[in-house]
Amino acid sequence: MAEVVGIRFKDTGKVYYFDPDGRKLNKFDKVIVETVRGVECGEVADENYQVPDEEILKPLRKIIRIADSKDIARYNENRKKEVEAFDVFVKKAENHKLEMKLVDVEYAFDGSKILFYFTADGRVDFRELVKDLAGTFRTRIELRQIGVRDEARMLGGIGVCGRPFCCKTFLNDFHPVVVKMAKDQGLSLNPVKISGTCGKLMCCLKYEYNTYEQLLKTTPKPGALVETDEGRGRVTETSLLKGIVKVSLDSNPDAQPKTFEVSDVKLIKDGMIKTDKAEIEALKGME
Repeated sequence: MAEVVGIRFKDTGKVYYFDPDGRKLNKFDKVIVETVRGVECGEVADENYQVPDEEILKPLRKIIRIADSKDIARYNENRKKEVEAFDVFVKKAENHKLEMKLVDVEYAFDGSKILFYFTADGRVDFRELVKDLAGTFRTRIELRQIGVRDEARMLGGIGVCGRPFCCKTFLNDFHPVVVKMAKDQGLSLNPVKISGTCGKLMCCLKYEYNTYEQLLKTTPKPGALVETDEGRGRVTETSLLKGIVKVSLDSNPDAQPKTFEVSDVKLIKDGMIKTDKAEIEALKGME
């Protein structure tokens, strides 16, 4: 086991492990650390705790120091410069007639580099723009094209659930979300209902999927032939989380289906989850 602290460099960025080097750090403390991009000022997201050695990407870098007043002043000054650089970038991109949407600007702590994050429909030849920006700011310029999920994370907003975006508040990484997850949970494949503001499948489709996946293994599917204490019948409807199925009994097929606990029915021949391949294929672009 090793003692680490979790450091984040963006408000909703990924949390990285660092060696506290004997210091007891508190959440939201500003610290100066050495990263692959150079010296950076980060914020403590997770206080001192122990993690297994196999979870650590070695060598584990140490905290250089807790940020002092000068470091904080430089950090705040960089945030102001980022706002100014944002406006400059937008104007210069227009002058170069480039169709790109600037999302965020990030100054290196020591001012040695400015990183611009943008979205665009396709590839963009921004070589002349980079030269123009370098001549204006007199420092190294880097442009990075990002996807719509990253854009949503950076900008934030309110989801259809009425809460702030998950990616903006607590998700450190994006996990694959596929149409099958929505289908297996019995959700409508209406793009409006299963997509987030970013236009991709909602990240929350992943949260309960493992539970649904396990329940699908033990719950007869619609169309399944089952044996009940009232005779054989066909499953017409299931409620995975409630653990119940509705069965149309062969002895009285015209009657309303009866409700049974999953544990009270015996599977004879399972059914299948019906899928519209054309519908699913049309939604692939949302994954």
